[in-house]
Amino acid sequence: MTTAPALDPPRPQRRPELDPDRQGNAERLLVAVFTGVPFLALFAAVPLAWGRFLGWTDIAIMAVFYVLSAAGITVGYHRFFTHGSFKARRPLKIFMALAGGLAIEGPVITWVADHRRHHKHSDKDFDPHSPWRFGNDWKALGKGLVWAHYGWLFDGNRTSKPRYAKDLLNDRDMVRIHQLFPALVALSFFLPAALGGLLTMSWTGFLTALFWAGFVRITLVHHVTWSINSICHTFGKEHFEVRDRSRNVWWLAIPSLGESWHNLHHSDPTCARHGVLRGQIDISARIIWAFERAGWAYDVRWPNAERLAAKRTEQAR
Repeated sequence: MTTAPALDPPRPQRRPELDPDRQGNAERLLVAVFTGVPFLALFAAVPLAWGRFLGWTDIAIMAVFYVLSAAGITVGYHRFFTHGSFKARRPLKIFMALAGGLAIEGPVITWVADHRRHHKHSDKDFDPHSPWRFGNDWKALGKGLVWAHYGWLFDGNRTSKPRYAKDLLNDRDMVRIHQLFPALVALSFFLPAALGGLLTMSWTGFLTALFWAGFVRITLVHHVTWSINSICHTFGKEHFEVRDRSRNVWWLAIPSLGESWHNLHHSDPTCARHGVLRGQIDISARIIWAFERAGWAYDVRWPNAERLAAKRTEQAR
């Protein structure tokens, strides 16, 4: 009687959500540089603002590039590319992808894949940036907030683009812009600096614009965006029924251009307007409205009163 050969123990299978090619140390270093160095500028911003290192030209350029890059994320990367809240003519589609790249939050296809994975697994296993990753007690939540806000950027696991962003991989315009991301990073610093130098006709104007509209503006956009991942999945109010912990946070509404009305977004992800209740300012929705009026956007998925009423929580009725 022969004995059957022993079988090797089964190897753990990688989830199809993840790319088999993991993030390397060189990529982690680049993430640290392009998120950490702009953040260091905040420590110098306050004393420099009291001196002669901040002028109205710097403020104006910083405001323009803040709205351009932040709206590139909120209107472009998020509401258009990720959720299809509206359709766009090809020039607008290309413009939104380029503007989103100026925020230096990653190439468009990577960003979209990560966010679609977030919605599929929101506040559960395989959500790339849930603050509830480590548990519910205060120590675990404190660790989770750090993870959701910043730590997840260094996670070795990468989201599978063919699984979550196949539509963009089949779009030659988006593939080209995705590949051009390093050039967009350089332009995000150079364009405001060059504009400052030209408007003031001085190297001082070049340097001050580089500091305020480059480094400071980028870190502000970063931390406002990351606050949606961390703060808006932990604190705030639940006006609409959801299966996760997404909440509305009013004081982030203006800097996030309306993204902090996050509870409605998770309740109705394809809706083009996130701030749907009285007094909820949603700048991104107004931008989409302007695109629609100009004929650049169409088939916009505006809120449906009956669907919203069905999703309201008992406390908010």
